Amino acid sequence: MINEIQKDAEVRMEKSLESFQHHIAKIRTGRASPSLLDGISVEYYGSATPLRQVANVVAEDSRTLAITVFDKSLIQVVEKAILTSDLGLNPASAGTVIRVPLPPLTEERRRDLTKIVRNEAEQGRVSIRNIRRDANDQVKALLKDKQISEDDDRRSQDIIQKLTDSAIKKLDTILADKEKELMDF
Repeated sequence: MINEIQKDAEVRMEKSLESFQHHIAKIRTGRASPSLLDGISVEYYGSATPLRQVANVVAEDSRTLAITVFDKSLIQVVEKAILTSDLGLNPASAGTVIRVPLPPLTEERRRDLTKIVRNEAEQGRVSIRNIRRDANDQVKALLKDKQISEDDDRRSQDIIQKLTDSAIKKLDTILADKEKELMDF
């Protein structure tokens, strides 16, 4: 029973870390990355469709993304979706390919992005701590129902705390890497 609680907590903490990585991958660092456009959806046959399902997005070079739309009638729709996104990008179509040049980041913008990343990291830490609290509550409930001893309770809480510390350490490492990436010129 305790092992199941610990495994569940570990899996949920890993998912929180993956979610954090996914969120910060969208924050641009001055280098062209296809994941930058992951949050963009286009209107396709009456429904919002992710850009990746209607086009191929590749990094042409370190400052340019190239988007090849599968259906040529969607070129203007994709351009408009990129323009209206909050990414501040200006796409330019060249026949069947849309090129999105990434402007260089200013020092001020880099600092703002660092603050955003730190805020995301704090949300990730809160999420991990909530998972720890839930797991500890489940163990306490087992102790209250006399299904486990107090020693098992303490041991389990120690293990859950070690899982939490490990997850937060991984999150801090990811954060430090992203901050370094953002501040490199």
